[in-house]
Amino acid sequence: MLWELRDLGPAALVPGAWLATAAVHAEVMGTDGIFIAHVVMAAFIGFFAVTGWSAMAEGALRAWRLVLVVGLAVTVAGIAGFLDAPGGDALLGTSIVGWMILPAAGLAYTGWEMPDSGVVYYGGGVLSVAGAVVYVAALAAFGGTAELAGIALVGLGQTAGMLAGTLADR
Repeated sequence: MLWELRDLGPAALVPGAWLATAAVHAEVMGTDGIFIAHVVMAAFIGFFAVTGWSAMAEGALRAWRLVLVVGLAVTVAGIAGFLDAPGGDALLGTSIVGWMILPAAGLAYTGWEMPDSGVVYYGGGVLSVAGAVVYVAALAAFGGTAELAGIALVGLGQTAGMLAGTLADR
C-alpha cells in the first residue's frame, strides 16, 4: 500500500494542488485552506523523497529527485509567506511560480530520457512554462481571469506529465 501511494500519489496530488490554487485565486477557497495544503504538501514531498530516494538515482527519476529537494525549499518558502515572515508576498510568489517552473524542468528532462513518450512530457513542460508566463504577466498587468488561465495551463501540462509517468509504470 505504501508503494502504491508513492507511485500513484503525484497523479492525484498535482491536479488537486492546482485546483486548490485556482480556487484561492477565484476566491472560492480561503487562504487558510491553501496554507494547510502547503503543510500537507511539504509532508508528502518529504515522504516521496525518503521512500523513493534510491529509486530516483538514475534515469528520468534523477531529475525528479532534484525537483523534490528544491520543491521542498519552495514549499517551505510558501509556508513562511503565510506565517507573515518578512517578504511574505515574495515568498508566496516564489512558491507558486517555483512550482510552475520546477516540474517543467523535470518534464523536459523526462522527455529527453524517454523519447518514445517525449511529446507528452515536452508538451506538459511547455504548457507549464506558458502558464507561468501568463500568470506572471497577469500579476503584472491584467489580474483576474488571466491568472486563472495561467494556473489552468500549468495544471493541464503537469497533470498530463504525471499521468503519463504513472501509466508508463503500469
